[in-house]
Amino acid sequence: MKKQSMALLAALLLAGLTACGSPVPKESGAPDSTPAGTPEPAAQTETLPPEDTAPPAPSSDAYAQEEAVKTYWSQDQLTQEWGPDQVVEHLFFHPVVCYPELAFDGDNMEKGIDDWMVTVSEYNKILQSVYEKGFIVVDIRDVWSLNEDGTQMVRNTLKLPAGKKPLVISFDDVNYYPYMLENGFTHKLILGDDGNIWSYGLDPQGNEVVSQDLDAITILDKFIREHPDFSLNGAKGCFCLTGYEGILGYRTQTDRDVTDPVQLAAFEENRQREIEAVKPIIARLKETGWYFGSHCWGHINLEAKGLETIKNDTERWLDEVGSLVGETQLLFYPHGARPDGNDVTQSGPELQYLYSKGFRYFFSVGIDSFSKVKTDLPIVVGDRLHPDGTTLRSAKCQQRYSQFYDTREVIDLEARPNYGWYE
Repeated sequence: MKKQSMALLAALLLAGLTACGSPVPKESGAPDSTPAGTPEPAAQTETLPPEDTAPPAPSSDAYAQEEAVKTYWSQDQLTQEWGPDQVVEHLFFHPVVCYPELAFDGDNMEKGIDDWMVTVSEYNKILQSVYEKGFIVVDIRDVWSLNEDGTQMVRNTLKLPAGKKPLVISFDDVNYYPYMLENGFTHKLILGDDGNIWSYGLDPQGNEVVSQDLDAITILDKFIREHPDFSLNGAKGCFCLTGYEGILGYRTQTDRDVTDPVQLAAFEENRQREIEAVKPIIARLKETGWYFGSHCWGHINLEAKGLETIKNDTERWLDEVGSLVGETQLLFYPHGARPDGNDVTQSGPELQYLYSKGFRYFFSVGIDSFSKVKTDLPIVVGDRLHPDGTTLRSAKCQQRYSQFYDTREVIDLEARPNYGWYE
């Protein structure tokens, strides 16, 4: 791996248990700052698929498959009520490691990837297990909603098939940061010739690979097509996106440090190409049950940063990411760090500001799928569980995650480095 990539994971390695696995840019919430690792204009095109063609329209088969998922359960089959006092479980993942030999090669990025990611084989085992244990994927926006006058968030009663248990799935940092491209991850999402979502990347030999079996998003898409009873009304998962390295593998971010007119023109020209390229990806994802939330533009720590930094970061996310993915009420805290120190017990100026910008769902990371509907603001706050190396190796987490899967059966010790077991 290249030496310059090592700095990009420094924040990952220093983060606590609830950290998200992504590099943190310098003062990324400031309006005139540039994240570390922002690519030069010429470098932004390196991971583009070789042919720049118009995206295909979804085939009739693709439409039929998605319609079969959305309509699999009829209303008269939804006989079970899952009430407000029953827990809706929530699992979140980072991008998955598809080439362990690149991720776990002994450099100083290895430990962070081992801590915060799962491999493709582990991810497949987890999906199969939660499916066999009777979970069904639901849209988080169906679990809670605002009352008619918008003054109170309400936990809804879900109508489910008999014997099923609701599960929300979210995915942090589906931005395909530059360090990921060198360390065994796919490079971006693309539209295939059939109009469905595929991943694009390079194998360890540098060969281009287009697949639906190497990326967390396309794997779940494919799994639900093959197991339509795993989804309620076509629900898939939520993308929790930053913005400082673009989104979904497309370098849509601005660079406010570029002042030379020629360089700026070239940068902006490429940025506009990337924006146009990602639009049909977003549209197709939305058509097929996916939805979007904020993970803050610069992956900033909302507990440590001041209000002005949070304001700058939020405005930049809305301008560069929200303008592409559309309005969202969902915010997922980077590093699991809650604004105002503790959003569960207080609603300080940071949380009130984020509420003023339209956010109503606020989620951190924790030891269970905790949630609380607040009364001073019409919002819900909560936690998500995190399948990753830290919990797969943990003796304490073996019991905690047993309702979903057996950690000892999931962990791929042949692919992972030998870091032993944690308490």
